[in-house]
Amino acid sequence: MKNYIKIDEWKIIEEGFHPEHNRITESLCSIGNGRLGQRGMFEENYSGDTLQGSYIAGVYFPDKTRVGWWKNGYPEYFAKVLNSVNWIGINIHINGTPLDLNNCSVRSFVRELNMLDGYLYRSFIAKLATGEKVKVETKRFLSITDDECGLLEYSITAMNFSGELVLVPYLDFDVVNEDSNYDQKFWEEIEKSTAQGEATIVAKTKKLDFVVGAAMKYNLFKDGEPIKMPALPTERKKYAGNIVMIPVVEGETITIQKFVGIVSSLNYPVTLINSKAMEASFRAQQKGFHQLLNEHSEAWHKKWEEIDIKIEGDSAAQQGIRFNIFQLHQTYTGADDRLNIGPKGFTGEKYGGSTYWDTEAYCIPFYLSTADESVSRNLLIYRYKHLGKAIENAQKLGFNGGAALYPMVTMNGEECHNEWEITFEEIHRNGAIAYAIYDYINYTGDQQYLAEYGLEVLIGIARFWAQRFHFSQAKNQYVMHGVTGPNEYENNVNNNWYTSYIAKWCLNYCAEMLEWLKNEDISRYKEILKKTFFDENVELKFWKELTSNIYFPFDEERGVFLQQDGFLDKELKPANALESSERPLNQKWSWDRILRSCFIKQADVLQGIYFFEDHFDSDTIKRNFDFYEPMTVHESSLSPCVHSILAAGLGYEEKAYDMYLRTSRLDLDDYNNDACDGLHITSMAGTWMSVVKGFGGMRVKDGLLNFKPMLPAKWLSYQFKIKFRGNSLSVKIEKNRITFESFGTEDIQVRINNQLIVLGAQAAKTVSFNNVPIIQ
Repeated sequence: MKNYIKIDEWKIIEEGFHPEHNRITESLCSIGNGRLGQRGMFEENYSGDTLQGSYIAGVYFPDKTRVGWWKNGYPEYFAKVLNSVNWIGINIHINGTPLDLNNCSVRSFVRELNMLDGYLYRSFIAKLATGEKVKVETKRFLSITDDECGLLEYSITAMNFSGELVLVPYLDFDVVNEDSNYDQKFWEEIEKSTAQGEATIVAKTKKLDFVVGAAMKYNLFKDGEPIKMPALPTERKKYAGNIVMIPVVEGETITIQKFVGIVSSLNYPVTLINSKAMEASFRAQQKGFHQLLNEHSEAWHKKWEEIDIKIEGDSAAQQGIRFNIFQLHQTYTGADDRLNIGPKGFTGEKYGGSTYWDTEAYCIPFYLSTADESVSRNLLIYRYKHLGKAIENAQKLGFNGGAALYPMVTMNGEECHNEWEITFEEIHRNGAIAYAIYDYINYTGDQQYLAEYGLEVLIGIARFWAQRFHFSQAKNQYVMHGVTGPNEYENNVNNNWYTSYIAKWCLNYCAEMLEWLKNEDISRYKEILKKTFFDENVELKFWKELTSNIYFPFDEERGVFLQQDGFLDKELKPANALESSERPLNQKWSWDRILRSCFIKQADVLQGIYFFEDHFDSDTIKRNFDFYEPMTVHESSLSPCVHSILAAGLGYEEKAYDMYLRTSRLDLDDYNNDACDGLHITSMAGTWMSVVKGFGGMRVKDGLLNFKPMLPAKWLSYQFKIKFRGNSLSVKIEKNRITFESFGTEDIQVRINNQLIVLGAQAAKTVSFNNVPIIQ
């Protein structure tokens, strides 16, 4: 764990420069607006350890993966989220010496992500080797009110000298992905231009021909007053900028405000890219830096009114949840159903592809409660649009008849993950997509989605499961071999309990929804049967036979579901028996040793119990939690939140709190030593779930919101807002009592520990939840 980030409820603050942690802070200080993203590196040149990162949603590169051990069905490429134009660059020269903090004496350094207002601030005093001292202050943001615009303000004060400052604002497409093969670069220049006070550049990717245009304008000030200075154009390959020379005297402050427009061929014809980028930069300059920042901050304030979780009495926990919520809403807005949520969002390059099962299992519940229904609907429509590709993916592996296998990683519906044991064995992601359809309908009541889109997806997934099981003569039951469950520290296992259980549920749920549509809308039912060539007599009959006779490994002595065949043959010991020097295992142990161990990367059996908790009694949940959690090393970012939710339901307050703190501060404290390459964006939704579903105990049952709250001992109270079926509801949990406040126009019914409460429109009500009388 790193402990250099200051605890603050609304800010992420690095006080004092920590070059050894610079990449981590760059990740933590990332900004975005749903369309554009930027790591928190410096505007001026820095020769120390840094990861340049500017990203555009939906723009990627299909890197070739064919290798010597290529097999049939193997993906032809691995999708890379591309590092794009460096739009923040402003190189500084002081009396001929470049400003580079790696070669300076630095003091009073502060880097600060302001989450309330949505901008990144930095200040420092630097003394150059030649003796000049400067004070620098910067602000930058990616506008959420005009999402084609990035703006920054850079002020530099001559503290002990007079002379000349040279400012070089620029745009640079000559960038490289850190994981590129042989430093391969992915952009080709189409055109560029420079003029007094401006520059433009347009480039395209070497494959797929995504075209991106960037244009910049800038304003100059001396001690707050506008100035005009001549500029020399500077150009090289994939680079365009201005060189501005400004005389200064001791004590003067020079400020540059840079206005950048960035657009892509995802939204405009290629012929308009250059002009649209220039329009965006001009639009920003006309409004001005401070007006756009005020509009941006006001928009964030309104957003926070709807999405904030307030924790009283625990600043570290408060900072953690706000950081997670902030990064999620920077990453995805739901405005474009072509886009999805990458595991690293706009904060790094790792994991390449845009979409994992994380979206369905973790992010959809978050957006269901904190955003308009259309946001979650668009995430599901994204998968519907990829159904044809999912069927093709299954065909490549030998499945037929419309069976669909959704990819482990994808940009456009094609599988682009290049690890065999994950790509072809971690098939439980199909179940998460089906579960998300159920989750969405159960939460919103939007059954029409099922008729329009969802049922076709369910049929494709169910057909896959029906073919993926096979009948074992020895067991006289259906079994599923050669899979990898959520615990990726075991590969190619037989009868993974979670995979088989969610597969059975998918088959039954699809059959149930077919019956529902048949009764509700027979014409649409027949249309879907015709479109999918579905033979209800043959397929439904086989599904029923299959699901009634599936083998699930079980240990009678312990009363627990076995993660897979042979799990008890392992040497079973708790994770706390490991020396701290051995953690994390994925960085300290060989893969062979990990695969043979009992240690669990993330919830596996417990993932299934989390999804289907109503299928099991509390004793069953407790036995399985007590057996598996001690062996879990939580080296997946997706792990702590599930354990926190289950622990809260079991009344394990301390464990629930510890797991919450781990998930909420996973990146802030760098638990797994991997924040340097980007944040864990999708798992951040699990942090929200830990509070709302864990401590708040929120569930939707029979069309009603249910709550079973717990107040951690370290908290005085916590409060969150949720959207539910056209209503907006505030929930505040204090010691022994819960207060509901409705912001809707109709009455709403909720259950608190099975007690039905009727809440009037625009009304508030406080009730006890521990059989303790309320003292007014």
